[in-house]
Amino acid sequence: MHKIVLLLATIALLSTSCQSEKKEKSEIKIGTKKKENSPFEVGNKIFNGKGKCYTCHKTDKKSIGPGVAEIMKIYNEQDADLIAFLKQEAKPIVDPETYAVMKTNFTIIKTFSDEELNALIVYMTEIGK
Repeated sequence: MHKIVLLLATIALLSTSCQSEKKEKSEIKIGTKKKENSPFEVGNKIFNGKGKCYTCHKTDKKSIGPGVAEIMKIYNEQDADLIAFLKQEAKPIVDPETYAVMKTNFTIIKTFSDEELNALIVYMTEIGK
C-alpha cells in the first residue's frame, strides 16, 4: 500500500513538472517571437545591421554624425519629420555639415520600406531617451 501511494505521488509530481515545463517553453516561444518582430527589435536590426547607422551615430555622443539622443531631441523640439529626411524629402536640421557624409548612405536607406523606417524611428526614440 505504501508503495502504491509513493508511486502515485511520483506520477503526480512528474505530470505537474512536465506540464509547467511545456507552459514555460510555449510562453518563451511566444514572447520571443513577439519581441523579434516588435518595431523596436526591427529598428535595432536596421540601425545595427543593414542600415549601418551605428558606424556614424552613437547613442549619446557625436561621432562622425550627431548622437541619436541629439537627433531625436531636435526633431521632437522642431516637430520635424525624420522619415522625410531619410527619404531625402526634407533638408537636414541636425548637424548639416555632416550631410555630405550621410548622402552616401541614402543608397542603402532607399531600400527600406515605410515599416522599416518607422521601426527605425521607434528604436532611435527609445535609445535616445
